[in-house]
Order: sequence, then structure tokens, then C-alpha cells
Amino acid sequence: MAVKSNLTNMVLVLSLTCLVCSALLGGAYALTKEPIEVAAAEKTNRSIEQVLPHFETSVFDEENQYYTAFDGDRVVGYAILSTVVGFGGNLSLMVGVTPDGVVYNTSVLSHSETPGLGAKCTTDEKFMNQWKGFDASVKKLYVTKDGGDVDAITASTITSRAYAEAVANALVTFDEIVGPAEEVEVVENIEIAGGQDYE
Repeated sequence: MAVKSNLTNMVLVLSLTCLVCSALLGGAYALTKEPIEVAAAEKTNRSIEQVLPHFETSVFDEENQYYTAFDGDRVVGYAILSTVVGFGGNLSLMVGVTPDGVVYNTSVLSHSETPGLGAKCTTDEKFMNQWKGFDASVKKLYVTKDGGDVDAITASTITSRAYAEAVANALVTFDEIVGPAEEVEVVENIEIAGGQDYE
């Protein structure tokens, strides 16, 4: 004889289902939490190594989101996290700045840019190499289309502007760390008036 369906049975079955699903999700989280944290730490360490000269240790400042890298007692640079909005969403960089305020190198941590266009900010060597040794006290930190010294990725002006803005924000953080040197001029993302927006 079949059990008659009633509210009590439905609540009991639903509660039991929720309990089992919660236990499974909790178990999966417990099993994957440590490997995910280890992978994230390795990715961060690789990024710091890409954007700064050789160093022995680094110290993270959680409030201002930067790492200070040391070779013995000597500071060799700062690896600064910087996130801005690009064409497709957030664009997060690690920007290495030497103690004299020159950009040593940059590394893209994450992005949502258009494949084949803005996503070239991670593969276009000409674009990436121009950031090595970029001195914002000598060069203008915006794209050439806006009168600056940054060569934009072809057909990806918005991404290139966002990248320059992220570097400029990192230099502002650097100034807050060591004290201001020279003001860095930057043009933020500009909306294209009329017509269709292109990257």
C-alpha cells in the first residue's frame, strides 16, 4: 500500500535532501579549500617573480594590497595589485615598481577581455614589453591616440586605456607607500560619443 502524500512527508523529504546536499557541498569545500589556496599562492608568487628583480622574501600589506620584496634587508621593489574595469569586465594586474618609482614589469592576474582583441594584453609581446622600465615621470601614461606614450593593442583601445589606468593606480599606491614624487597624468576610459562602442 502506497504512503499517502501529505505536508509532513514533503517537509521531511525536502529537509533530508537539503541536509544531504549541504553535507556533500561542505565536504567538497573542505577537500578543495587547501589545494585552491595553494594554487592561488603559487600564482601570486609567480606573478611577483615576473614583475620584480630577484628577491629573497616578500611581505604582504593586506590593507593596501601590495607586496614589499626584500633582498636581505634591502627593498628591491613593490608588487602592487591593481584592478580596473576594462572592456569586458575587471582587469587585474600585478605591477612591479622599483624603489625609484619605475615600473619594472607587469603581469595580468585575471581579465574578461574579448578573445583575439583585448585578451591580447596577455600575449602581445610589443604591448607587454613597453611596460618594462616604464618611467611615468618621463613618459605620459596614456595611449598614443590620446597623446600619450603607450602603444595600444590594435582594435583594443579601451583595454589598452584600462591597462594604463591600472598601472597609474599602482603608481598612486606606490606614492602612498614611499611618498609622492611627481603627479602621474592618466586618461581614464573614454566613452565613444555616438555610434557603436568598439573595444
